[in-house]
Amino acid sequence: MQILVFKTNLTTTHQIDTIGSTLNTHPAVQKWNVALQGCDNILRGMANNIKPTDVKTILLDAGYFCEELQ
Repeated sequence: MQILVFKTNLTTTHQIDTIGSTLNTHPAVQKWNVALQGCDNILRGMANNIKPTDVKTILLDAGYFCEELQ
């Protein structure tokens, strides 16, 4: 199980719902959430065998910024 952490520009529950439909149906993604508190709007995910760039692509394709945090 991998834990992935990303800085995003998601700021509303509507935006989170937009990416949620894709993340919820992705076979590698087990759980995820977005913390809107703070300035980085952190997306955390638990997944199996997924590249961080795959998650980044999901957000970029939906029109949002995403940067992996170490």
